[in-house]
Amino acid sequence: MTTQAQSRGAGGSGSRPASEGVSATWFACSGCGTRPAAGAPVPLVCPASVTGDGIDHVLVRHLDPAAAPFAVTRDANPFIAYRRLFHAWHAARAGGMTDDAYVAMVERLDDAVAAVDGHGFRVTPFTRSGPLSDALGLSDVGGVWVKDETGNVSGSHKARHLFGTLLELEVNGRLQAGGTSAAGVPLAIASCGNAALAAAVVARAAGRRLLVFIPPDADSAVVDRLRSLGAELTVCEREPGVAGDPTYLRLLDAVADGAVPFTCQGNLNAFAVEGGETLGLEMSAAVGRPGGPARIDRVVIQVGGGALASSVIAGFASAGLAAINVDEPRFDTVQTQGAFPLARAYERVAARVAAGETIETALAFAANHRPEFMWPWEETPHSVAHGILDDETYDWQAVVAGMLSSGGTPLVVDEATLLAANDLARAATGIDVDHTGSSGLAGLLHLARSGALKPDETVVVCFSGISRHPEKESTRS
Repeated sequence: MTTQAQSRGAGGSGSRPASEGVSATWFACSGCGTRPAAGAPVPLVCPASVTGDGIDHVLVRHLDPAAAPFAVTRDANPFIAYRRLFHAWHAARAGGMTDDAYVAMVERLDDAVAAVDGHGFRVTPFTRSGPLSDALGLSDVGGVWVKDETGNVSGSHKARHLFGTLLELEVNGRLQAGGTSAAGVPLAIASCGNAALAAAVVARAAGRRLLVFIPPDADSAVVDRLRSLGAELTVCEREPGVAGDPTYLRLLDAVADGAVPFTCQGNLNAFAVEGGETLGLEMSAAVGRPGGPARIDRVVIQVGGGALASSVIAGFASAGLAAINVDEPRFDTVQTQGAFPLARAYERVAARVAAGETIETALAFAANHRPEFMWPWEETPHSVAHGILDDETYDWQAVVAGMLSSGGTPLVVDEATLLAANDLARAATGIDVDHTGSSGLAGLLHLARSGALKPDETVVVCFSGISRHPEKESTRS
């Protein structure tokens, strides 16, 4: 079992020199190796990042194995159960906050989320689907296990990422005057779907101003909900000759003007993956327990910006440090034929490995030559799974590393398979999952049709988001 530090990227330092003493958790850039100064609030973006330097700057949290095990408590709220794995908890304790005070802070913020959205954070269902297992030809020994995030805060996994970020901002604000959580500093995100809705719920609960950059074709129901939550919306048109998602480019402008990147993109928000890691930890902790799988052989994960996949990979990697004994599964990823920047990057890194480089060396080269591996999709992407149509996979380093180390591969699926997967998901499970949320199952269908699945495999998919328009999902419109 690897640590999160080993599973995400390869350019930065993977261990803390003994001369610096033992620290349970710290951050380092997986591209350039920079470590923010100890004792100060960790910035969300690598402080050494320079536009155009060709380096993939992503701050990554490291956990010191010498400080393990990071105790897990039996609490229904994952942000309390796994708190000792969070940098925010260690920063709070180092700053004089008691464990009881930290738990009280989490409970207060969770209650505020519940007041906005109807409920707070709880461990989400993780169950075997007999009908899905039968449909894919898997035996009773293994089968398809579904992690259902459609009932999570704001209807998707996205709020996990942002609540984890909020905890870090809150701790910074308590321990450091003028820190990044200063109430007058706006939060900002580029999204027109689940990420924006999650950000709006969490920001409203915290009493924070939120800027949301959306495309012209944003769903009207999502727009209305964002406005009802007090989000400040800016519509961003694509400009001829300008590559990249215009909403993301406007987000970068807002961050340059001082806004806090309250986003799920790991390169802009060092804490997004940490919050989402609770998803992988919940799945890991279920293995071998009553009602849980005996093992997990394969996880098939949909990828847009990459936060979901990198979080799940990191959660499994960190599980051992929390005394959760689980073998690393194979991680396969899913993108659409409309845009597959991750698959393109993977093939370029894998080619270097096939030519004789180690995985670590190939990833280190890629991290320091980003434009050769990851760049915006050249055409405006389209798919029924619109939530994974990011022009770039921002956390690609970590996801490529996870696939290479586990023997996984990137899958590119067509629209017919995405539609069939959603029909099957809804009919077999009764879960009102949208096309984006069921696209991991589309990858699993692709594997089954190609004969790549073994009958006794235990495979996991995550239904990551609820359908906002169930009647449209059922008619494929």
